[in-house]
Amino acid sequence: MTNDRRPADGARARRRAAVLATAVGGCALVAAAATPAAAHPAGHGHRLDYVALGDSYTSGPGIPTQVDANCARSDQNYPSLVARREKAATFTDVSCSGATTVQMWQTQGTNRPQLDAVSRNTDLVTLQIGGNDVGFGTIIATCARLGVQDPTGSPCERSYEASGQDALALAVRQTAPKVTEVLRAVHARAPHARVVVVGYPDLLPDDGVGCFPQVPFAQGDFAYLRDTEKRLNLMLRTVAGRNRAEYVDTYGPTVGHDMCKAPADRWIEPLQPAAPAAPAHPNARGEEAMAGAVLHRLAGHQGHR
Repeated sequence: MTNDRRPADGARARRRAAVLATAVGGCALVAAAATPAAAHPAGHGHRLDYVALGDSYTSGPGIPTQVDANCARSDQNYPSLVARREKAATFTDVSCSGATTVQMWQTQGTNRPQLDAVSRNTDLVTLQIGGNDVGFGTIIATCARLGVQDPTGSPCERSYEASGQDALALAVRQTAPKVTEVLRAVHARAPHARVVVVGYPDLLPDDGVGCFPQVPFAQGDFAYLRDTEKRLNLMLRTVAGRNRAEYVDTYGPTVGHDMCKAPADRWIEPLQPAAPAAPAHPNARGEEAMAGAVLHRLAGHQGHR
């Protein structure tokens, strides 16, 4: 059902949708060389060799200080915070904006295959991947474009279910074996490593209530997109459990800090960020929250698998 009358701020919303499509798409195309961070002394008599794999939610695009412009990687992203807190002896962060599971084995611009960083000496690996395989950037741009045309309906959900099945639910299912293969490859390269799969934080209001035009999705699509992200996280949890890996929930700890919240309260930035970060991505506080969730998991389970 389409409204014949657009709201007065429809033009502004359309401009924001265009900004989002450009910004998210730009993040998806970024690629770069991986630069290992400076080594830190090992703590408690144990040498910790830590490798971080992942996409833009790991790399922290836009967050100061950017240490790799091509991969949009920040030294304040959650792997960097974890490495400093754990006093890692070696820390290699090869996360890169736009990465999919394919980039675990293939170069991304000048960034080498991410799995090349994992070796028999590695004893901690964090992995946050799958969002780009499902199509985060395309989904956001599509739903923003449709949202400004029918802000009170659910045009995005209708579009993705037009074939008679939910295309996004199918994309999540199709991503599961890809993440499985990544985990198997990590275990093959680092058989003694502790492997931690990191889920995605809460992007939209958990109660399903929207905030058009700040985020120009149609009112009925907020709950649909929320459920899609929850489905993705459940898949990651399930795949981790079946492949000798641990799972870190970052959704729960970030509920109430989504991109619809006021600047002082949000940890995910909307289309026009108030804090340094890419649109629809964590800001520095969001990266801190994810680091806290990872550290909590590490503190609770010290042994290696």
